[in-house]
Amino acid sequence: MVKIIFLHPDLGIGGAERLVIDAALAFKNKGHDVAFFTNHHDPTHCFAETRDGTFPVTVVGDWIPRSVFGRFKAACAYARMIYAAVYLAWYVIPVEEPTLVFCDLISLCIPFLKMARGPFRVVFYCHHPDKLLTSKGGILKKVYRAPLNWLEELTTAQADKVLVNSKYTARVYKDAFQKIKSIPDICYPSINTEFFKSTAPKPLKEVVPVGTDKFIFLSINRFERKKNLQLALRAMEHLKHILSEPDWNRVHLIMAGGFDPINLENMEHYIELTDLVSEMDIEDKVTLMKSPTDVEKVSLLYHCKALVYTPSNEHFGIVPLEAMYYSKPVIAVNSGGPTETIVNDVTGFLCDSNSDSVAIAMSTLVLNPELGERLGEAGRKRFETKFSFEAFTEQLDGILTRERQIISEVRAIEYEQKKQK
Repeated sequence: MVKIIFLHPDLGIGGAERLVIDAALAFKNKGHDVAFFTNHHDPTHCFAETRDGTFPVTVVGDWIPRSVFGRFKAACAYARMIYAAVYLAWYVIPVEEPTLVFCDLISLCIPFLKMARGPFRVVFYCHHPDKLLTSKGGILKKVYRAPLNWLEELTTAQADKVLVNSKYTARVYKDAFQKIKSIPDICYPSINTEFFKSTAPKPLKEVVPVGTDKFIFLSINRFERKKNLQLALRAMEHLKHILSEPDWNRVHLIMAGGFDPINLENMEHYIELTDLVSEMDIEDKVTLMKSPTDVEKVSLLYHCKALVYTPSNEHFGIVPLEAMYYSKPVIAVNSGGPTETIVNDVTGFLCDSNSDSVAIAMSTLVLNPELGERLGEAGRKRFETKFSFEAFTEQLDGILTRERQIISEVRAIEYEQKKQK
């Protein structure tokens, strides 16, 4: 058994958070001791494993502001992570003596972690280069971002091991960080299948006021503009003109998403989506649901007929895997990570990012229910073969084994050097 420390900026509800928790579960299942350190953790807005005692969580640096008058959010996030990294280097790592420190999202913490003494390894999981997520803006934004982007590449290169979540992200990583010569390892995320196996779905009426006789399309994503949720709504509007009245009457879209009340974009976008639903006159066809619990999400996946996944150039996408686990066909945009998880016309449909293309795929499933079942079954088989939690666990354990071997070699060299003196 070894000690592994996870450092993550904000243990809320999102794909990045789900990934690090699942990675921690994978290590824990192998008998290792795991602990989380974070800048922010709200027990009312987090995954269950970080509040039910599965993992100890220590909050460090939450007193540092998230922004200055609504600006400089990236600089503040970097400052918060540096503070946490210095805290770990000075007060935690010398005492706990971890084998691995696993960090993600903000690479600037890496050189500060390495200030700590002792043979440990730093693994950085790159979900997507931050410099590309914040590339839009005027000249002042570019001036502000220039040193941060330079630091991101410089500090990412200092990790002992870099992991990425897909072949797509590996290509993006290579293009974004051209000065980094080492190639990152691809480590596909998975889902905590033990939780899904042990959780009984609730009756649909206990989750949302929608009848089980409906053909339910499900969208799960945070209420953020980059998730392109409007595409699903516009596809619903288009679907109205494709289907006959009886078929249209039984269609319903449930749009469930992570909603953080302290996140201004979440609030603004939720209102935008609500207004769009009203404008298109499909209020009786759409249910918007804020921050479903894990049990509610399981229930939605169980009762839906298909998943509609709308982001373009998504780095990977956990939700399609969850739908595939429940044998549901997935309709997704033909770009980014979903092109590696979904096989077009085999486990679902990869569509152009427009309402016509998505609506046609939706209508195909409504009119051919047996096709949806066949695609869903193929998706479950693909999940078990390539994206199971067992495969994810073994890959992480292999990485840990290699890093431990490097530590052993370093210790042997240091021992020989001491003997020579």
